[in-house]
Amino acid sequence: MASLLAAVPVTVVETYGDPADAVLFPEEEAVVAKAVAKRRDEFTTVRHCARAALHLIGVPPAPILPGQRGAPRWPDGVVGSMTHCAGYRAAVVARAGEVTSLGVDAEPGEPLRDPDVLTMIADESERAALAALGARHPGTPWDRLLFSAKESVYKTWFPLTGRWLGFEDARVRLDPDGTFTARLLVEGPVVEGVELKVFSGQWIVRDGIAATAIVLPITTPADPSSAVHA
Repeated sequence: MASLLAAVPVTVVETYGDPADAVLFPEEEAVVAKAVAKRRDEFTTVRHCARAALHLIGVPPAPILPGQRGAPRWPDGVVGSMTHCAGYRAAVVARAGEVTSLGVDAEPGEPLRDPDVLTMIADESERAALAALGARHPGTPWDRLLFSAKESVYKTWFPLTGRWLGFEDARVRLDPDGTFTARLLVEGPVVEGVELKVFSGQWIVRDGIAATAIVLPITTPADPSSAVHA
């Protein structure tokens, strides 16, 4: 994730394990008091990453509790996103004066195990595009990247709107150069007086992880129909 976002004004902390010194605030402990060990480890370590990232931008440690629809409630003046999958956790934060919203997601770097999932998350045109990509660039888990990209779209969208966004509400195009574009098929969020209809981002597959990221900087896009990608 850090290499994916090296060129944008965000701070990334990531880990491939669960450090023994990762601890929770009492308010956070209450959230996972009855959780299984796997869920507790994910919850704890990703917040450990988040607090380390916040420290790097000068924000003191504080509880990061789930809010509406489970979205993390960041300290005032901060935007951020967290992600975790088997063997990997990461948090990305930025000052609200530099970034409007951001979303990151990490998944196992392998194809989706259940073919029915692709039918649920992708329309016919997206599935056709994935088939073409797979024929030209075999070995890349394109279906998993599509899933991840749509997760990043949602994580970017929700802080701006407070509304649900289904998989069918954004059409994603993955490009072999490590970028992707998501066209919103519903009314987009209005930022600085401009309705955003397109989110653009980046993807990477490395060290067994498929990761995607979108960062919307504090700028009015030259093209009102799109947002600047990370």
